Order: sequence, then structure tokens, then C-alpha cells
Amino acid sequence: MKNLKIIFYLFTFLIVFSCSDDFVEVDSEDQNSESFFNTEEDYQLALVAAYDYLQTTAKFYQFAEIASDNTLCGGESATDSPYIQQIDDMIHSADGQSDGGLRTMWQWMYEAVNRCNYIMEFQDKTDFSNKTSVIAQTRFLRAYYNFILVKWWGDVPMLVDKRIQFGDQFTIDRTPKEDVYALIEDDLIFAAANLPYVQNQTGRVTKGAAQGMLGKVYLYQDKFEEAATVLEDLINSGPHRLLTSAEYPNMFERDYENNIESVFEIQYSDVDGGSFECFQCLEGNYSVYFNGPRGFVDAAEKFDSGYSFNVPVQEVVDAFEPGDLRYETSILDMEQYIIDNPGSSWSGDGYEQTGYFNRKYIARLGDLNIGDAALTNPDNYRALRFADVLLMAAEALNRGNISDARAQGYLNQVRNRAMLPSVSTTGANLTNDIYKERRVELVGEGHRFFDLVRTGKAAQEIDGFVSGKHELFPIPIEEIQLSGNRWAQNPGY
Repeated sequence: MKNLKIIFYLFTFLIVFSCSDDFVEVDSEDQNSESFFNTEEDYQLALVAAYDYLQTTAKFYQFAEIASDNTLCGGESATDSPYIQQIDDMIHSADGQSDGGLRTMWQWMYEAVNRCNYIMEFQDKTDFSNKTSVIAQTRFLRAYYNFILVKWWGDVPMLVDKRIQFGDQFTIDRTPKEDVYALIEDDLIFAAANLPYVQNQTGRVTKGAAQGMLGKVYLYQDKFEEAATVLEDLINSGPHRLLTSAEYPNMFERDYENNIESVFEIQYSDVDGGSFECFQCLEGNYSVYFNGPRGFVDAAEKFDSGYSFNVPVQEVVDAFEPGDLRYETSILDMEQYIIDNPGSSWSGDGYEQTGYFNRKYIARLGDLNIGDAALTNPDNYRALRFADVLLMAAEALNRGNISDARAQGYLNQVRNRAMLPSVSTTGANLTNDIYKERRVELVGEGHRFFDLVRTGKAAQEIDGFVSGKHELFPIPIEEIQLSGNRWAQNPGY
């Protein structure tokens, strides 16, 4: 979605000064935010602006993958992007994340929520025939952004159907995460009830996206019966299916973007430029270039080089069973790739290099890359895939003691597509099989860290993880200071 030049107010970005002198009180040439929303076009423009911040979430999936036990930070050296290195080593703090790290991510999500709340604040101002759809899409987006906030920071400051404007930070408390989740659920239930399974424009959210996200939100709260109900309804009634074994190796290629397995996909483009000074202005997916191998020349002319971040470790490579066709789609083994493609070369330069790279999200050659090849890549992010839906349904059925037989069925659909044999385990053994399958199916997609946190397994799997602390990330100290120290810091920071 293109960036729109609409003014939005957020306490982390703007301080608005006023003056009472008559001679400076002149009409602005820009449209006043209070007199907007007079036509359907106004609502649609504001909705596109709310969609626009989906593109900033590339940083969230990349940082979450690095925080997990799947990958190391990598980069050029131990001092390259220290805010990411700290997250990798579980030594991040509240005051060490201002330069491109957690503070920018906090700001972006609040700007995103504010854009949604701008629409909701004026939802009753003007009527038009497509209004319910606009509100349903808005509420999905607000739920998606709030879900990121509550996953990363727990209790968060929140207003409902109203923008947070400068000064509000002095009166708004952190909302308990249970209440944040309740709003997320309400938003997704409304979206699922009022959106179609198929939209007329690629990239717009659907009923299936709302159902899938609602099932995930329930699962994060251990609401297994609710999760199973909504996820099975999507499985049985929605238009999605797994790609076949023959199709799967192309899953993350350009020709397979927005395919039948994609439930919610974030769109990126290589036709608009961007800069390191304004990551939130990017239309391209910066993360894929950052994931690429430094000093790489591909004789096959398929993959581009990169900055060598987010490198898979041997443990996750070994997690793939023999014959699992997902391995080559997920992991770029540089040694083997160079053997298979004579004339290719890799310098091996970089920090913490393992020889493996995230093949799902790595820059491809042949992009326009207008502005900067490192920032403007058109690789979409599959935020929610049907395989994830199946595995979540399996987990809800199993952990909720609802039906291990149905859980096995969904798990085995994913395994069989990967050319692996079915499992027949039950109870806790089946739970572990589902967890193992989630790791290899979703490796490189940013889900592993939060899977470990929500299941209570993070401390035993992630080096340096401290129980009671690292389940959440620290609120940036500058944001606490801007609130007049009204907000307490998360435990341990």
C-alpha cells in the first residue's frame, strides 16, 4: 500500500505547539483531521494508510527469529547493529534500543494502531454502502497491530476508538494484557463476520485471515476449545488448501505469492524507493537483503548477496528429518549450493557465519530495487499460512483434550505433504510432535520465539533466556520518560 500524506498524531512522534496570537491564526492549506471523512474516498484513503504500516513488520519477524534458538544475529561484526546482537544474546535493555531497535518498533505499532483508531473515532460520521467492509478491515488491522504489541510488551497503553494524541500519555495507564486480548478478539470476530473469503483486490484482508488470526490469539491464551472451533471452521469452510508436494518447493518464489495456501500475506514492492533514514517509509521488504550472504556471487543468477544477518544454526538444520522436502526450501546450504552451481562463490565474510541462510526470505536477483537494493525488495511475507492453521488446530485439539484423532489428521496433512510418514502418537507425545513440526514447517518465519514463550519452553531452549523477564521485551526508556514515568517497566529490566 502506498504511503499517504495524512497527518496522524502520536505522542512518540509529535509535539504540537499552539499560539493564541490572532495574526498567526490562518487557515491551513492541509485538510484538518477533524474535518476529514466526508466521503467514501476519505475512508478508503485512511484505510490504505492503515494498511501501509504492515510493511514495517518485516523487522518484527526478523528480530523474533533472531531471538529464538533457530538463528544467530550474524552481520558484519560483533558491533554491527548492536541492538539486534543484544536481542540474540538476551542482554537487551530498556535504554539500548533507540537506534533502529525496539523503540522504533514500538513507535511504528502505535502509529499503526493510531491510524486504525483515526478511522474508528469517526466511524459514524458519514454513511456509504461499503462502510461495513471498511470498518471490518480496519478492525482486523488494529487487532493485528495490537497483537504484536501485546506479544512483545504485555500490558500496553491503549485507547479504544480514539487516537492517542500528545498529552494523553500523562493520563493513560498500561492496559492489562487480558483487556488488550479482549479487544483483539472482538475486532477479529467482527472482521470474520463481515469480510468475504475472497477479496477483489490482492492484499486486502479476508474472512479467512480474521479466522486464522483469531484462532492464533485464542491459542496464545490457552483457549483451546475456542481456538479449535474457529480454526476447524476455517479448515472446513474456507477456500485454502495445502500446496501439493510437487508445488511446495516453489512456495516462497515470486510466482507463488498470494497462492491458495496463503491466508494472510503482506505485500511488498520494488518500484518505490526508500532510505535508511525512514524505514517506515519503505514499500520494499528490507529483511530479505539483510538475510542474504555477504560476498556471494550466484552463477545460477537466482539469489542476491546481502548483509549476512539471521543465520540458521546447526541445531535447526538437524531438526529436519531425512527426506523432508522442506529442507531445501527453508535452508540455503552455501557449501552444497556452490557444488550444485559451479562458478558460484561465497567469501564467508561476516560474524557468526554458519554456512546456512534463510532461503525462504532471501533477496532474489532481477528486482528493480529502485532507490537501494538493500531496502527495496518485492518479496511478500506470508504472515499466516494454511499449514500454520492446520498445526494450530492440531495443537488446540490435542492440548485441549478434545480429539487426538483429529489432531493427528491435521498434523499428518502437513507431514505427508513434506513426504514424511504419518505419526500415531497421542497425549504429551503428540504435543511434542506438533511442536517439532511447527519448528521445521515455520522456520525462518518469525514464529519460533513466541511459540517457545507461550508454551513455557523458552528458558530450556534459548541460551541466556531468563524466566520471568525475557517473555516480554522492555518498554523503551524514552517512552516511559515521555509518560512522566507513569508506566512501570516490564519485570527484570
